Amino acid sequence: MDNITYGYIRVSSRDQNEDRQRIAMRDAGVSECHILMDKQSGKDFDRPGWRRVLRKLKPGDTLIVKSIDRLGRNYDEILDQWRFITKEKQANIVVLDMPLLDTRQGRDLTGTLIADIVLQLLSYVAQTEREFIKQRQAEGIAAAKERGVRFGRKPLDRPPEYETVKDMWQRGTVSAREAAARLSVAHKTFLKWVRIDRMEKSIPLAPCPGNLDT
Repeated sequence: MDNITYGYIRVSSRDQNEDRQRIAMRDAGVSECHILMDKQSGKDFDRPGWRRVLRKLKPGDTLIVKSIDRLGRNYDEILDQWRFITKEKQANIVVLDMPLLDTRQGRDLTGTLIADIVLQLLSYVAQTEREFIKQRQAEGIAAAKERGVRFGRKPLDRPPEYETVKDMWQRGTVSAREAAARLSVAHKTFLKWVRIDRMEKSIPLAPCPGNLDT
């Protein structure tokens, strides 16, 4: 039985257009009936089109993709899949955007060896870049904090009647929960505001014996 060349296309969502990849497959000589496609994220290999490709591939067949990132975003998994296809399935892989990633050429030694080296180099660069990005993000956050930039949810603005209600609470005419209800905020939010006032103005939290934090 003749060997078959398959094309695999992936776009990240259903509203993305796959025409560019489909044209590249056609230009590479892949029959339309041998093109398999997934419309979902490449975060893992749990994709129906990809599973069908693996089932169909036989020794001597060829799998063509437009670019290496069409296989997924996790380069450790890409390496595993690459070795599974070339070593266990004994099929070829061609990456159109990277001519060196073509195991059809000199499959006995040179082509496979060069492809493996290039793929491992790409995985190393990708992993290093991810680590650099995390490091730059951490450094940027630390520098921003030193400049006084605050992260997280924006603090809730105090309503205009806050001072009046707080004064009622301090005089013991309402409880903390009643005060919070009058201001339409959570009980903890009202107490937090009062504590901030105390720290900023050195005012006792509950100067009147009748005040309750309930």
